Amino acid sequence: MLPLFSAGECGENSYYELIAQELGVKPEKVVGCDLYLYPRVAPSLWGAKEEFISSPRLDDLQCAYTSMKALVDSHNPHGVNVCCCFDNEEVGSGTKQGALSTFLRDVLQRLHAALGHAPEDYFRAVAKSFMVSCDNAHAVHPNHPEKTDGENCVYLNQGIVVKFSANQKYTTDGISAAIFMQLCKDAQVPVQTFANRSDMAGGSTLGNLSTQQVSLHTVDVGLPQLAMHSTYETAGVKDSAYMVQALTAFYNTDLDITDSDRFVLG
Repeated sequence: MLPLFSAGECGENSYYELIAQELGVKPEKVVGCDLYLYPRVAPSLWGAKEEFISSPRLDDLQCAYTSMKALVDSHNPHGVNVCCCFDNEEVGSGTKQGALSTFLRDVLQRLHAALGHAPEDYFRAVAKSFMVSCDNAHAVHPNHPEKTDGENCVYLNQGIVVKFSANQKYTTDGISAAIFMQLCKDAQVPVQTFANRSDMAGGSTLGNLSTQQVSLHTVDVGLPQLAMHSTYETAGVKDSAYMVQALTAFYNTDLDITDSDRFVLG
């Protein structure tokens, strides 16, 4: 879409003059900038029982918030908990701060070295680690039910979505799904499962991208929402609480990975 800045009342340099005014500097001091357009509509709760939340950029600020909230609320003396939020997913993850960058790998290696461990121990630590890749999922849309696979329907306020993909666009496998679902069961959090229609192209998440730099056991999950990638998205109020509850339990769990197919939840 082409944005509207003026109907002809502004001059050639009015854009930079506006930026300079906001910054409190002279226009000639603005030598470069990045331009991002975004809606400024405030989020709202709505519905007969206020069971829905609508807001710009729920995908994926909703998962970013719940992940950070769970990290802050958790305590695990048996391991190092990490919450990593990448940038630029929707426009390409090949940036220096994207999921395909070395950022996560570099940070983990530096943490490992700061704890006094040998480089070889880093690879053993990664092999014994587990990642929950969080990115919102498509709920059944009442106006477009045909977009959803009839056997893999997920709905708002009915729990966290575990996502599967035969073409590996989602990282979930039988083992990682079993671990996360058991964690949710123990935490009394409802779970739904999702797979794209086999005859329709679907999206992906950052899980299968970041594992190219840090290869570890991963499950792809998300929160169900409507109108993904629109300027004003909709999700369920209960699902945010479910995600905080589940991820807090995950961060608090002593997960002992002794082999490629042997896991013990402590």
